[in-house]
Amino acid sequence: MEILWVLLALAMFSMVLLPVLMRRRAGIQQVMPGDPDAADPSNYGFLRQEELDIRMPGPDQDLLDVLDLVQRTQDYRSASQLLAGTETAGERRWQRVQAFAGAASVELQQRPGGVSETPGGQWLRVWRAEQPKDAGGAAVHAEFLVQQAWRTSTPGTDEFRIIMEEARAACGEAALLSPGDPVPYIIELSVARGLGYEQPEFEKLWLKILDRAPSHMGAHLAALHYWCEKWHGSREVAYSFAEAAAARAPEGSLLAAMPLFAVFEHLPEVNLVRGFYQSEVVTKAVHGALFAVHAARPDDPMLAHVRHLLVFFLVRSERWAEAMNQLVHVDGHVGALPWTLTSDPAADYAIYRALAVAGYEANGGNPATLPH
Repeated sequence: MEILWVLLALAMFSMVLLPVLMRRRAGIQQVMPGDPDAADPSNYGFLRQEELDIRMPGPDQDLLDVLDLVQRTQDYRSASQLLAGTETAGERRWQRVQAFAGAASVELQQRPGGVSETPGGQWLRVWRAEQPKDAGGAAVHAEFLVQQAWRTSTPGTDEFRIIMEEARAACGEAALLSPGDPVPYIIELSVARGLGYEQPEFEKLWLKILDRAPSHMGAHLAALHYWCEKWHGSREVAYSFAEAAAARAPEGSLLAAMPLFAVFEHLPEVNLVRGFYQSEVVTKAVHGALFAVHAARPDDPMLAHVRHLLVFFLVRSERWAEAMNQLVHVDGHVGALPWTLTSDPAADYAIYRALAVAGYEANGGNPATLPH
């Protein structure tokens, strides 16, 4: 038993020491802030940590303007107008529905209401009451219920199940109001994961989405969660789903990056494999994502999502220059994986950004050599 404890202690010590040795080998050493050798992200035009926007993965000024107006005035009408003017089957509509629902959910969490206080997110309740046939409002309400379930209750509990069943009904109502809109069905993918739909039922739901938006990246990411090992599938099934999506991706589609998201969803909690991030499976997925980014339209709403995940993997792989090339495109907005999985997305992103800058400079890079 004593030998077992010694071996365990050595393993834990190596986990702490290995990253330090790797950073030294790469020429990166920790120094105090203000040291002349300290890498400074601001030299590259990057924003300070406190200025980073955690609400979205990338810029959408129309959405930001409307969000600010709705939250300031508690009047939903500008949100309704924005969604009504947003392409039904596009990625941007799905992102905007998520953003409005998330804003209402956070407001309610911050101001649950009471005897003399109006609860947060009241504008969404008024929206549904005054415009019950508004497809945008119905979709936002359904997504709001889904987010409330994940934020306020635990999967498997009666409370969670009750909220999710309500969300399921809201998805059906939203779908009836906009028959060709994939968004209500994409929202239901999260319901399917939470309630544990049987695979035939899930596949029936998935076919409804493919009929309406076969190349929808957001839908594929939501479906991938269902097929992951930690939910209702396995590593092999999730990889197969992601690789099939990448194989049938049309030209210019970011679906070619799906395998990288599958790898991320199955990262080991504790990595004891030296060179894991230089392994064939990771390298192949990174190259697929880099190809997708290069071929995608510059205004693709999902592009920032892929770039953020690439920053994570490229830094872990010590591919500093390539990480910097992604950072110059996304810096300023950090509302994306992997940062949103932490309690402080801006801080987590800032750590990876600082590592990228330090690695880039340790290998001869500087602001003048970084293309923009």
